[in-house]
Amino acid sequence: MNEPINWWKKSVVYQVYPKSFNDSDGDGIGDLNGITEKLDYIKELGADIIWLNPIYDSPHVDNGYDIANYRKIDSSLGNMSDFDRLLHLAHKKGLKIMLDLVVNHTSDQHPWFKKSEESKENSYHDYYIWKDPVDGHEPNNWGSSFGGSTWEYVEAVDQYYLHLFAKQQPDLNWENSNVRKEVHDIMRFWLDKGIDGFRMDVINLISKKPGFPDGPIVQNKKFGDYYYGAANGPKVHEYLKEMNQDVLSKYDIVTVGETPHTNVEEAVKYVDNRRHELDMVFHFDHMHLDYGKYGKFSTKRFKLADLKAVLSKWQIEISNHHGWNSLYWSNHDQARAVSRFGDDGEHRVASAKMLGTLLHMMQGTPYVYEGEEIGMTNLHNTQIADYNDLETLDVYHRFRNDYHLSEEDTMKAIHTKSRDNARTPMQWDDSNNAGFSTSNSTWLKVNSNFKKINVKQSKSDSNSIFYYYQKLIKLRHEYQIVTTGSYQLLDKENSDIFSYARVGDNTTLLVICNFAKKKVDYLVPLELRHMQHELLISNGKKDDWNVAGNINLEPYAARVYLIKTAN
Repeated sequence: MNEPINWWKKSVVYQVYPKSFNDSDGDGIGDLNGITEKLDYIKELGADIIWLNPIYDSPHVDNGYDIANYRKIDSSLGNMSDFDRLLHLAHKKGLKIMLDLVVNHTSDQHPWFKKSEESKENSYHDYYIWKDPVDGHEPNNWGSSFGGSTWEYVEAVDQYYLHLFAKQQPDLNWENSNVRKEVHDIMRFWLDKGIDGFRMDVINLISKKPGFPDGPIVQNKKFGDYYYGAANGPKVHEYLKEMNQDVLSKYDIVTVGETPHTNVEEAVKYVDNRRHELDMVFHFDHMHLDYGKYGKFSTKRFKLADLKAVLSKWQIEISNHHGWNSLYWSNHDQARAVSRFGDDGEHRVASAKMLGTLLHMMQGTPYVYEGEEIGMTNLHNTQIADYNDLETLDVYHRFRNDYHLSEEDTMKAIHTKSRDNARTPMQWDDSNNAGFSTSNSTWLKVNSNFKKINVKQSKSDSNSIFYYYQKLIKLRHEYQIVTTGSYQLLDKENSDIFSYARVGDNTTLLVICNFAKKKVDYLVPLELRHMQHELLISNGKKDDWNVAGNINLEPYAARVYLIKTAN
């Protein structure tokens, strides 16, 4: 791919969930000063960009994704002076800061909405999506992400407002040009402070289908699927082109859009650099591979053949359409990577390293979610009272009351997929609260395995996941081929091994990852077998590539070779 190498193409992003990263004032909640205290840690890992989940003033119905004031820091996290200091010191250390932009919806405590629900005649009424009742009930059958209808009735105006998420998160009406101007002004406020980009929450939902048609019933739910009428709507690209022209193009920044229910054919419209919309998007195709009867909260295991097909398709199609990939295994909305895609028991360390290898050697910008670099795992909570997440609590009641699943089966599903798996406090050491906070209690319980899995332990072991990730990131910075090499899937039918090549002009990267809990022999492709090679990184043995081109892989082994293909 002969595309310009923007600074963010060689970068690695470290995602920080502020509430759970580091508590500097002992109140049990992570904060901005806590992040500032740990900048050297992120720098040592080698990351280039820090993505912060929402830090704005919020009632915290959905952990900060319900914003009441976009220009004010939430008091639980600090104040604007704390943010300015964080930004200044991060920049001083060569780290960039990316903020979460949440503009599909606001909080119902936002002044715009408070005025909107007062009267139909109020100019702010049109800032949100209001509809008259249809035959005395909701305008359509859409079901909210967090349970119940997406429509909430307000008697004062005799209308329903739309909320794709919690009822306290009313959707903005992007058809209104004043709304778009307000959003652009908010973006400029932060960009003029010097931030380096935005991650845009569910940005593909901002344009709804006219007529708001009923959605299909899926995953045994009571309500219709709102994605049918809200995902990748008719004006979404128009809105993003306008945003790019008016705001984004004026700054040297990076943008990534969260785009649920978006296939690769649709995604290229967002990221083709000739269209001037976004730099990359988060897709969910690999996140859906273990969905089952109950959607996300199913306990089935992904199939390696499906993972190969999905990741390979995105690698090839995005590159072919002048775009750029985002690469991730986990985030604040997903289960822990090593628990979901690896083995968080006997092979935790090996499988965490293997997963990191597979991802970081692909083309795109890798995202490391806090704790991933030390192999943090899913929770082992046994009772629902220990969970905080809105989605998890809704699933619990739905599974028990609507589907009549047993307590054991319900908790098994929650243990597998709850968003709280990723939101537990960062495990810094083996002291009280894993070194996250000096408080008697933390906003969410620390994972019980923190005595064994923590940063202090990881940094004391030269063979730890931390140092392995550090080396992966260093390879991306040092070897141009990791950024520019074309992608080729190898050994497609192999049921244990995911191997691929990154091909450059004179060199090839050979990446080999064993997903099996057993030893497996791998035969190097014939065309590469007798080439001069160098082992760049391995999570196990040293170079065991024999004269016949056979490599013996331990359970969850990973190897990356640099092969000279021309003199």
